[in-house]
Amino acid sequence: MSRGSRGRRYEEPKLNMKKVFAVILAIIVIIMVIFIIKGVLTKNKEQGKIASKDYFAAFKDNKWGVIDETGSVIIDPSYSEMIIVPNSKNDVFLCTYDVDYTTGTYKTKALNSKNEEIFKDYDKIEAIQNKDEKDNLWYEDDVLKVEKNGKYGIIDLSGKELLSCEYDQISALSGIKNALKILKDGKYGIVDDEGKVILKTEYTDITNLGKDNKSGYIVKNTEGKYGIVDFSGNIILDMKYDEIAKVYGNDYYVVKKSGKQILVKKDETEILTTGFDEITEILKNIDNGIIYKKDNKYGVMKTTGEVTIEASYEYLSEAKSGVFIAKKDGKYGVIDLQKDIKVELKYNSIYYNEKADIYIAEDAEFNNDIIDNTYTVKLTGILLDIDTEKGYIEIRQDEEHKYYNFKFEAKNESDIFNSHTLFISKKNGKYGFVDKDGKVIVDYIYDDATQQNTYGYVAVKKDGKWGAIDQKGNVVQEPTYELEDYLKVDFIGRWHLGKDINMNYYNQL
Repeated sequence: MSRGSRGRRYEEPKLNMKKVFAVILAIIVIIMVIFIIKGVLTKNKEQGKIASKDYFAAFKDNKWGVIDETGSVIIDPSYSEMIIVPNSKNDVFLCTYDVDYTTGTYKTKALNSKNEEIFKDYDKIEAIQNKDEKDNLWYEDDVLKVEKNGKYGIIDLSGKELLSCEYDQISALSGIKNALKILKDGKYGIVDDEGKVILKTEYTDITNLGKDNKSGYIVKNTEGKYGIVDFSGNIILDMKYDEIAKVYGNDYYVVKKSGKQILVKKDETEILTTGFDEITEILKNIDNGIIYKKDNKYGVMKTTGEVTIEASYEYLSEAKSGVFIAKKDGKYGVIDLQKDIKVELKYNSIYYNEKADIYIAEDAEFNNDIIDNTYTVKLTGILLDIDTEKGYIEIRQDEEHKYYNFKFEAKNESDIFNSHTLFISKKNGKYGFVDKDGKVIVDYIYDDATQQNTYGYVAVKKDGKWGAIDQKGNVVQEPTYELEDYLKVDFIGRWHLGKDINMNYYNQL
């Protein structure tokens, strides 16, 4: 049988050219994506930083602008007032201008990274400022306060309205994220950062009970009496008390009636009424009781009124269950419920890091002892950082940066920062930088240096002045800046971190 006379079952299949083209196109797209990803990863590996945009306020020649994580100028420094960047990952920059300090009037606008005005439907746009108990300042990073016709609302960073402009005032609940205090017709309420009403506007005042928005709220009625409501608006304590302290735990609360503090249960049963001037802490195990203050000294008392530690300490606070940081004769240490000394009371300060389960003590010379949970000093030096996410301690010992995990095992910098391209090295009293294989990238010519930051830059000091080096070891800023009185030295390109690190801005001559 000739080839040309084969039956149907042997006929060559016909190509569906549309399908072939689609398959080829899909393969090309996949290859392109692979190369793009490879390029991004390679670039990240070379630069030693995460490929994401970050923005920062920048100050130059007494004017304010915005830079990105490479040090490139995004908004020219041309504004007299500081530009607020509420969220470094979003290109939303809030500018204040035409300020009249006599009348207190001013104008605001929002810009994006293209220097285009956005959110133009509002009379004013402002970041919502907040601060913690140590007065560290921050801004709510996912919402903005907007004003229209004299009333306030909130929008998210894309411009979506979350709360209509119908309120007389909107502010952050001090120290608490995701809890905004709203005022309408003389009454306060609470909304979250999605605009959801948590507490209706029916109180003459509201403050937080604890350290987060789920802990509950101290509320005040028109008669000037205080109570507690939870995150869902349920009443925990009726509004009948003269004051309520921000001291609580195990469904116990500290209230004041007729000028006297009282320990009450959630059902308002009075547990402790005498034997103290003030209750400062409810212990983690309620069977251990409370920390009380009497005649300006601190002790421990059970809920039965039995005193287990006499009020003889100048300071007392529970670190972990049944273990206390104590102060006597001006010095700090650690004791237990039996008053046994676990850490000698000889330090200028001491605090407990719960996540790392370690104590950090500081002596009169500002050196730190790092103490484990057996109360043994494991490290001594100048503590630089404790990172509970990555699980390391950075400490300066013998003028060198050293790293340890929470088991106090020594680690190389490259073990912890595996994306870094430069690692601090010291030789003959001078600092330089090597790569992960130990090859010298930056010669040993500097008097001091910092580790590589998130954006690939290191700060170096020579002859009393600071400059910057990029991720490849190139000098991008010759040592020019005298930064001895700065709390933190950091560079992004030629820009150095401002003196007030609370403001989180970068400066350039």
